[in-house]
Order: sequence, then structure tokens, then C-alpha cells
Amino acid sequence: MKTTNRRDFLKTSAIGTAGIAIGGMGFSAKSYAAITGANERINLAVIGLRNQGTVHLTSYCSLKESHQVYLRALCDTDEALFAPALKLVAEKSGQTPTTHWDLRTVFDDKAIDAVSIVVPNHWHALATVWACQAGKHVYVEKPASHNIWEGRKMIEAGRKYGRRVQVGLNNRSSQNVREAMAFLHKGGIGEIYLARALCFKARDSYGLTKDGTPPAMFHYDRWLGPAPLRPYNEKRSHYNWHWYWDTGNGDTGNTGPHQLDLARWGMQKNEHPAAVYSTGGLFGLTPDEGKTPGKRVYGDVETYGHDKTSQETPNTQTAAYTYADGKIIEMETRGRYTNHEGSQGQEVGNLFYGSEGWLEIGANNWKAFRRREKQPFAQSKDTERERANHWANFLDAVRAGKNDALHADIHDGHMSTSLCHLANISYRVGRSLKFDGAQEKFVNDPAADALLTRDYRAGYVVPASV
Repeated sequence: MKTTNRRDFLKTSAIGTAGIAIGGMGFSAKSYAAITGANERINLAVIGLRNQGTVHLTSYCSLKESHQVYLRALCDTDEALFAPALKLVAEKSGQTPTTHWDLRTVFDDKAIDAVSIVVPNHWHALATVWACQAGKHVYVEKPASHNIWEGRKMIEAGRKYGRRVQVGLNNRSSQNVREAMAFLHKGGIGEIYLARALCFKARDSYGLTKDGTPPAMFHYDRWLGPAPLRPYNEKRSHYNWHWYWDTGNGDTGNTGPHQLDLARWGMQKNEHPAAVYSTGGLFGLTPDEGKTPGKRVYGDVETYGHDKTSQETPNTQTAAYTYADGKIIEMETRGRYTNHEGSQGQEVGNLFYGSEGWLEIGANNWKAFRRREKQPFAQSKDTERERANHWANFLDAVRAGKNDALHADIHDGHMSTSLCHLANISYRVGRSLKFDGAQEKFVNDPAADALLTRDYRAGYVVPASV
């Protein structure tokens, strides 16, 4: 019997037994061990250790035995995060990774087979391209990119270097969501003509502060990376980066990618829309008589009720995407106090409208209603929220060596993320836009085209030729 060493196996990633399907919700340890090469360890690094980074660490630790994954390295520009991250990994897996503040040292480590990129949006593309060039498979958080041009470069890098690139659109690995999509695609509510993506997340002001000096353990210049050089400001740094155009894409590009991805998937739209219009603003944040009491929120940052903020992205935004066949996707972001939609009171979810009824997805469950009927005629069987193991699917696909084994390949991630970017571009230029999807450019609109990419700092340029 011919043997294959670990490095060759992970490069070719061939499945030795015909008929075994990789890429489901994850195998049990016993069934996974039956796959040829399953015992070949995958050495992995997690880049970005705050918030969602801890979710990645926990997920990979839980897959240590069943998927033979080893956390070889942890990386973050803030060295203050090393100690709690090492403690978490040690407690959950007994592993002791190395630590790095420069992601390039991770890419230089030839023993690392794959990386999870959990850094701010403005780093997603360059980190992915560098990782692919270094021979690493990539799991990159949503949104796939910071702008549309970058997404195309990420696809090109993954394909050129034969790397699996998974985007963190976790809903694609949820069994309930996959069941709902199959129901829609089989005509469960007739011909679908409209999908609504909902992102209703009331957020208070993040406040104001003066420019200052970065913390001693925070490598701020490396954190800025491709973004323009500017003085350090706490309100533009950890987590708050979401709300500034240099580094983030607002809630439309934060929670929005999950819902817009499901809307596009349910509508079976594998092309870009022909037109987009988005409007909105930053509402409900005004100077208070005195400073409102601060509270800690997700991201471990303080919020302050209605206080002033230097936030640039809108907290209220709507967008309508029209496709060549006239069908429509709508997106709505509400960042202040609001009612909910759908029978389940969705704050974050999706609504689909067809010729024979409508379907809702919320809290990872779904219900379908026939015409004017008030009770669902079809729904998810398991009403409990399950944890979609998107990370297991990534590792399965690395071993399978097939892009179509990924539940959220970079191409799908790019197409869905582009909807977020199109909405933001329309919002920023203040008008409806026509889009040439084949060229990924706007029709006769140089000002809008300028926002398809960005100016990069020297040393941090996403290359035109990957």
C-alpha cells in the first residue's frame, strides 16, 4: 500500500475511499477515523484573538480529537490578549501554542497548514492573499473583504494556489437553514420574487475621546496595516473599528453579510444585481446634559446611550437590489429602538415571499405559511437552536481537497459580501446605481467606481496580480 506523508497529503487532500461525502455537519470521531488520511494532523493558527477569535479557539479545541486539529500558533497585534487566549486553549484542549504579534511570522512557519483569520475587515483580503501565497488554507471571517475589488483578488489567490478558502458565513452549515433552502428551491412557496434581510440591533453611542498613545503591548502600526496612517484613538480601535470606513463597513457589513447571504442563497441569485439604491443615516445620537453611565457590550467596549459619537457609518440603512429578471432583495439595518417583523419577532433573520406564500428564518429555525393562512404548513423539525459547526466543515474540505466541499467557498462569500459593499457605496454617493456584474464596475459612474477599491499604505498593498 502506498503511503503519503502529512505535507503531501494536505497538499493533494485526496479522499481514498469512494462514496464518502465530506462537508456535512461534521463526523463523529469513529466515522471520521474511517476516512483515509483522517489521522493526519492539521496544524492551524488563529490570527485575531478578541471576541469572535475566542469562538474560533473554542471551536477548534472541541475538534481536537474528532478532526485531528492542532492549534500550533496564536497571533494578535495586541499582546495583552495572549495570556487569556493561552489559558482558554490549555483548559479546553491541553495544547500550548506559540504566540506572535506579526502575522507574517505565522505565514513563514512551514509547519502550519491552515489559518483562521479573525482580524478587522480592512485586513481580511491581504491576510488571505498572503496566506494562500504561503501555502496555507484559510478560514476568513465575514465580511469576506473590505471592498469589492479585494474579494475578487481573494478568489484569484485561492484558485491560483489551490487553497481552500472558507468564509465565516456560519448559517450555511446549519442543518435547519440548509433544510429551509432546500424547501425554497423545490418550490415550497412557489416562485420567489422578494427576499428581505433583517438586521435590527439597537446600539448606543460609543462616545468620544481625544487622540492618544496606543497601549504599550498594542502594535498599532501593524494593526492599521492597509488603512491610512492616523493618530491612535480608542474609539477607532478594538471593536469600534466597525463604525469607520477606513477599517469597517458598519452593521450592514457586520451582521448584514449573514442575512444578505441567506437572501441571495434562497433566491438562487448567483450573479450580481443590476441596480442598487441605499439610503439612511446616523440617528438618535445627540449631546446629553451630562455623560450617561457607560456599560460594557459585546466587544468589551463602553456605550453611552444617546451621546455624541464620531461614528461614520449609518445606524439606520435600507437597500434595494434589483436583478436583471426584476426580482428584488431588500436589506434593512435598524440601529435604534424598533418593532420586529415576522411571526417569530425577528430582530436578525430573513423573510422570503413567493407566489404561493412566505417563509421566515429566525433564530436558526424556519416556518412557511401558505397564502393568507396564519398557521405554518411547514417548519423546521428541531426548534432548538443548534450550533453550526462551520469550522468542522472547513477542516473536512481541507482534507477533501475540493472547493465544492466548502459550505461557504470564497466565491459565495464574495458574491454575498458584495451586496453589503454595493449598499454602502450607494449610501455614500447618495444615489441609485446601475452595476455591470460581469465587469464588477458601475455603469458610467467614476465616483462610485472609486469606492470599489481603496488606496493602500506602502507595504500593505493588495496586489493586482496575486
